[in-house]
Amino acid sequence: MESSKLLIALFVFQVFFPCHMSIQAAPENSDLFREYIGAEFNNVKFTDVPIDSNVEFHFIRSFAIDYDSTSGSPSPTNGKFNVFCDSDNLSPSQVSSIKSTHSNVKVALSLGGDSVGDSYAYFDPSSVDSWVSNAVSSLTDIIQEYHLDGIDIDYEHFNADPDTFAECIGKLVKTLKDNGVISFASIAPFDDDDVQSHYKALWQSYGDLIDYVNFQFYAYDQGTTVSQFISYFNTQSSNYNGGKVLASFISDGSGGLTPENGFFTACSRLKGENKLHGIFVWSADDSKRNGFRYEKQSQALLAMSH
Repeated sequence: MESSKLLIALFVFQVFFPCHMSIQAAPENSDLFREYIGAEFNNVKFTDVPIDSNVEFHFIRSFAIDYDSTSGSPSPTNGKFNVFCDSDNLSPSQVSSIKSTHSNVKVALSLGGDSVGDSYAYFDPSSVDSWVSNAVSSLTDIIQEYHLDGIDIDYEHFNADPDTFAECIGKLVKTLKDNGVISFASIAPFDDDDVQSHYKALWQSYGDLIDYVNFQFYAYDQGTTVSQFISYFNTQSSNYNGGKVLASFISDGSGGLTPENGFFTACSRLKGENKLHGIFVWSADDSKRNGFRYEKQSQALLAMSH
């Protein structure tokens, strides 16, 4: 008798409290193409990059960092962001111009990055509340000045534990979305234990606010094969369960699965399994040298009926 009561209780609990992740709709193929731009000061302009009118296109300006931008040895500013980017070629007027010329283009701002000056750029908040307050204020100013649409989280070094990172970034994204300052947000993790522990904590607490996962598949070893890439993709899709994990390559060929070695074969396979949620490239600064040939190929693949 007791066991049947227990079964009924368990059944009622499952009906009214279903598992959060299992009720998320599985992402499908998408025509989203994203490209980082401006980090390497190679005089690349938005207008240099070919834009296919049949895809959704995001430029990601790199980077804004919460470090001071004037001193010879930059130091953390607890959420007060400054622009470390090629602002001469990617100015507010140029953002407005590319968006008015191409109705399918949006422009985002990437936060953090690997380094500032000659040192690593650390996520280094004094406290959650003070960092969030400063970040919301400084980023709202930058986003509005530059006519931007979203943010990308690309911190790669941390002087804070995963829960602090999750709370700071989660509250930042929520506030900017609630205030109508941004319409989308992405994260850019890669396969490193410390990095993954921070982003997975963020995903667990605030995954519903993260629109895209720009997973850096090019951080895997150079010479990655098609089957390895598919395996890595499936692993990370499980780590960021329910998320739109994008396929990616690096234009200088220094890591991961390159276009020459089968990147587009892997993307076609993912597309056949309804898992190609988009492609992103690091970066336009390097792609300029080869005439953006792989950007054209990526967009052509995405533009085919999805």
